[in-house]
Amino acid sequence: MTEFIRTPDANFEDLSSFAFEPHYHEWQDLRMHFVDEGPADGPVMLLLHGMPTWAFLYRNMIADLVAAGYRCIAPDHLGFGRSDKPTDPHWYTIARHTEVMTSLINGLDLRDVTLVCQDWGGPIGLAQAVTMPERFARLVIMNTWLHHEGYEYSEAIRSWNQNWHRGGLFDRERPDVALLLVLSAGLASPQDIVPAIATGTTPELGDMAADVYKGFAAPFSDLPDAAFNGLRRFPLSIPFDDYDSGNGAAQEHHYNELLSWNKPVQFVWGCADQIFTEEWGRTWAARLGATFSAIEGANHFLQDTHGAEVVDRILATIDAES
Repeated sequence: MTEFIRTPDANFEDLSSFAFEPHYHEWQDLRMHFVDEGPADGPVMLLLHGMPTWAFLYRNMIADLVAAGYRCIAPDHLGFGRSDKPTDPHWYTIARHTEVMTSLINGLDLRDVTLVCQDWGGPIGLAQAVTMPERFARLVIMNTWLHHEGYEYSEAIRSWNQNWHRGGLFDRERPDVALLLVLSAGLASPQDIVPAIATGTTPELGDMAADVYKGFAAPFSDLPDAAFNGLRRFPLSIPFDDYDSGNGAAQEHHYNELLSWNKPVQFVWGCADQIFTEEWGRTWAARLGATFSAIEGANHFLQDTHGAEVVDRILATIDAES
C-alpha cells in the first residue's frame, strides 16, 4: 500500500471564498479531490493548477463560469489541496501526475472540454489534449510551458529550482509556500515575506492577505514534513534539472504534436511574470496560430489576482468563435 497523509477536513472549514462541496476520485489506493460545480450536462471547463497551489486558485473564476453555463472541474494533484499526499518523494513524477489526470478525465467521462491550464497544469493538462483530442474542444494556456529543444529557461525559474536544492530558501522542514501567494498578489513586500520563509515564521498580515494565506496554507497546516514532498518534487522535476522525473521526452512530443492542433487555442497571459515571460507566451501563441490576451500587471498566478478578467477574456473569445 502507498503510505500517504490525508489533510483533515477541519483544515478547510471557514474558507468563506471557497464554499464548494468536495468530490473525490479513487486512483489505486489514493483519493484525489476535485471541485465539480455547474450543470452536469454543460460544456466542461477543466481548471488545472500548478505549484504550489490547489483548486482554491480558481475560487474567483468558478462562479462566473458556472453562471455562463459551464461545468467546472477543478482537481487537486495528488500531494496538493484536499488530495492525498504520498510521503515517498520518489512517488512523484510528472508522468504519474499525468496518468492520474487521465484517470480522472476518463472516470468522469469528460467531453466538450475547454482546458484551462497554468504552471505545471500545462505539461500535465496539455498531455491530455494530445492523447485524447476527441474529448477537448479548445485550449486556454496561461503562464506555462512545454519543454522542447531550444526552449530557454528564464533566470527566475532557474532561481526557483535552485531554492529547492540543498542550502536554498525552501530547503527546510515544512516550507511555508502559502506566503508566496501573498507576495505574488502584492499583498506584502519581499522584505516581509522572504525573512519569514527563511525563519519559519508568519509575518503580520492585513485582512485580505490573511484570507489568501489561510486558503493556500490550509492543505498543509499542522501536517508533518513528509506531507510536503509533493511540493518539493515539482520544482525539482523541471527537465533541465531532472529530465526523467519531469517527463521531458513526453513534453517535447506533446509540444511538437500541438504545433498541428486544429482546434481553437487562446493564450491568456500575466505579463508581469518573470518565470514565463510575455515574450515566451507571445512566441508560443504565434507558433500555434492562437489568440493572445495580455493582462498587463498580472503576475504568475493571474487566476488569483485577476480571476474575473481572465473569465471575461475566455468567454469573449469563445463568443467570437461562435
